[in-house]
Amino acid sequence: MRWRGERESENVEDQRSRPVATAAIGGGIGTIIIVLIALLLGADPRQVLQFVGNNQQAGAVRPGQPAPKVDPAEEERVQFVKVVLADTEDVWNDLFRRAGRTYEEPKLYLFSGEVESACGVAAAAVGPFYCPGDAKVYLDLSFFKELTERFGAPGDFAQAYVVAHEIGHHVQNLLGTSRKYDALRRQLSEEEANALSVRMELQADFYAGVWAHHAQRMKNILEQGDVESALKAATAIGDDTLQRRSRGYVVPDAFTHGTSEQRVRWFRKGLETGDLRQGDTFNADPL
Repeated sequence: MRWRGERESENVEDQRSRPVATAAIGGGIGTIIIVLIALLLGADPRQVLQFVGNNQQAGAVRPGQPAPKVDPAEEERVQFVKVVLADTEDVWNDLFRRAGRTYEEPKLYLFSGEVESACGVAAAAVGPFYCPGDAKVYLDLSFFKELTERFGAPGDFAQAYVVAHEIGHHVQNLLGTSRKYDALRRQLSEEEANALSVRMELQADFYAGVWAHHAQRMKNILEQGDVESALKAATAIGDDTLQRRSRGYVVPDAFTHGTSEQRVRWFRKGLETGDLRQGDTFNADPL
């Protein structure tokens, strides 16, 4: 992916060195284990964040601790994230302008280990997430290492897809989709709410593809192998793939993000068409 030398967004809050609280429920490792189990069982990420947040106690911060050493490779990732975020700003500002609307640029909050958001306290194990309560994307850069080493999806564009997916949730928030989703899911059974969550996540995948389509037209960002890299990432984090890795079997009623095939297909549809009108996952049948 071509990104070096491009504009960097000013909407990144780098709080990686900020001290965080320790969890009362067994410390940081306990928090991670609980979060992982809950997510694998199909829990709503925002409910998990709220649960963890309600079980946090402020930890003591020792003064005079030396500043962490700067990792050049990680700093390059920070620069990369800023460029990708700037690309999403350029694309969505343009698309909203064409539709007669104003795009409100979100903040991207870099953290390390744990973070407190308007949606609750989250450990890095949750992965990147968007909180509509404060309109911020939260990202621990260690997820990119996991994406490469654990999920077998290396490459700049795979990482850009992850960021663009979370920005897709911000677009849903601005368009009022998130509000309708929250109101509706409270009336549904757990199984029905999970199915609705899948449609929400697949639309964010579609929006990530829309971003890539227009970023390519505007800036020619793609290099050979980039699309395959993003498709690998979408495949690796499909519910069916993750459940097979963790459980050895699949429980479709617990899906909250969509199968690997669905995630790939909706991302590709956005990438190929760039047409927001084709991203109505809520009325698509079949998904």
